[in-house]
Amino acid sequence: MAARLLAVLVLLTLAAGSALAAPLRIAVISDLNGSYGSVEYQPRVAEAVAAIIALRPDLVISAGDMVAGQRRPALGEAEVRAMWRAFHREVSDPLAAAGIPLAVTPGNHDASAYPGFEAERRIFAEEWRDRPPAVDWIDARAYPFHYAFVLDGVVFAGLDATRVGRLDPGQTRWLPGVMAGPARARVVFSHLPMWPIAQGRETQVTQDPALAALFADLGVDLHLAGHHHAFYPGAARGTAFVSVACLGSGPRRLVGASETSDPGFVLLEIDEAGTITVAGRHGPGFRETVDLATLPPRMAGAAGALVRLDRAELPNVRAAR
Repeated sequence: MAARLLAVLVLLTLAAGSALAAPLRIAVISDLNGSYGSVEYQPRVAEAVAAIIALRPDLVISAGDMVAGQRRPALGEAEVRAMWRAFHREVSDPLAAAGIPLAVTPGNHDASAYPGFEAERRIFAEEWRDRPPAVDWIDARAYPFHYAFVLDGVVFAGLDATRVGRLDPGQTRWLPGVMAGPARARVVFSHLPMWPIAQGRETQVTQDPALAALFADLGVDLHLAGHHHAFYPGAARGTAFVSVACLGSGPRRLVGASETSDPGFVLLEIDEAGTITVAGRHGPGFRETVDLATLPPRMAGAAGALVRLDRAELPNVRAAR
C-alpha cells in the first residue's frame, strides 16, 4: 500500500513539473481586412482562427488592420460599426468562447492617426473598451491604443503606430517605465514595422533608429509588426523584429524576393528560461512552418541591416526548426 501511494505521489509530482515546464504559447495575427468598408472576410481567416483555437495558445495578439477603414471620403459610423461587428463575429467572439485572450494594437485601417479619421479612432476605442484581455495590467490608462501587461512573467507592451515616421515622444517616454523590473521576456507589438520588409511599402515604416536603440537599452527581446503583408523574422542590435504575414487580402513580396509571401500567422513559444521560439505558420490548415532558407538573408534599413533570425546570434530568441 505504501509503495503504491509513493508511486502515485511521484506521478503527480512529475505531472505537476511537466505542467510548469509547458511554454507560454502566443499566436500573432495581422492584416485580416479586405477592401474599404468590407464586412466579409477571406475564408482563410476563419480557418486560421480554428487552427489557432486548436493550438490552445495562452494569448493571441493582433498587429492591426482588423477592419477596412481609412477610406477617403471617410466611411460613416454605421459602416464602421458594421465592420467591427463582422470582425468580432469572425475573430473576437470565437476566441473569447474558447477562453483565449486577445490583445490588439490599432492598424491604420482601424484607427488611423492621420487627420480626418478621428471618428474611426473613437469607434476603435469604444469597440475594445469592454473587451480587454484577461491579463495582469501594468498600465491600461491608454488602452486600447498603447498599454502594457504581464502574462506568466512575460512583459508585453502594445504601441500606437499607425503613421509613417517616428513614434510620438509620449510613447517613447512611457515605454521605459513599463519595461522596468525583472521579466522572463519582453515583447513589444505595433502595426507599422521598423524595417522595410515588403515591395511597394519600403517607405511605410517608423523610420526610427533611436527606437531600435531604445529597445536594445530596455532589453526588449522581440518586436512584432504587421502592415507589410509578408512574413520575415530578423534581428538587429540584440532584438528580434518579426513582420507578420497577412490573413486578409493583398499578400506581398518581400524586398529582394520574387515569390509572394504566403498568408499565415506567427506562433511564439516562450520557455521557463525566457527563450522565445518563432515560427511562421502557413499552408493548408496552417500546419506547415515557413522554411527560413526560402527568405532573403537580410533586409537593409535606416537602423542598419536586419539579419534573418536563423543567421542571427541572439541569446533569447531563435527560429523554430
